[in-house]
Amino acid sequence: MRTLPVLSLRPATLDDAALIASIHSSSWQATYRGLLPDAFLDGEVTRERAAYWEARLGAPGGERRIVLIAELAGTPVGFMCVERQPESTWGVLLDNLHALPGYQGIGAGKLLMRAAEDWARAQGETQLYLYVLEGNAPAIGFYERQGWTFAGAEPDHMGGVDITALRYVYRLER
Repeated sequence: MRTLPVLSLRPATLDDAALIASIHSSSWQATYRGLLPDAFLDGEVTRERAAYWEARLGAPGGERRIVLIAELAGTPVGFMCVERQPESTWGVLLDNLHALPGYQGIGAGKLLMRAAEDWARAQGETQLYLYVLEGNAPAIGFYERQGWTFAGAEPDHMGGVDITALRYVYRLER
């Protein structure tokens, strides 16, 4: 009888900034091809995400967010960041949910999403929200299959181009 490797979650620390940046940029490079300029995805995205995560994980206000890393038998395969937004009418922001391309479909995204829901509930929140790039059909399909609903669109700017970010919400059951 074969045993399958186990998915697990662990809290991220400042020491994980480079790891998270690497997962984040790899995810964007695979997912946003055709949505963002190749020059951005092949060049500055890695440096930009490294600086972003170094600053974010070292920033004050860590009590308003949780960053978890998903591991498969000890190998990092994804991460999520969820953060309370004090002035938000939409609830808690699921700001990042990424699985490395070679590990999508193994349950890491669902496990990370459930952890985000649990954390938000523990904070006394009743709803999560996220943004997904218009045209990112695989992610949109994933979120909709998990029960998220479309709640609007907003203009944004990313990788040097104007984009449309679609807002999705998820009502937390008590």
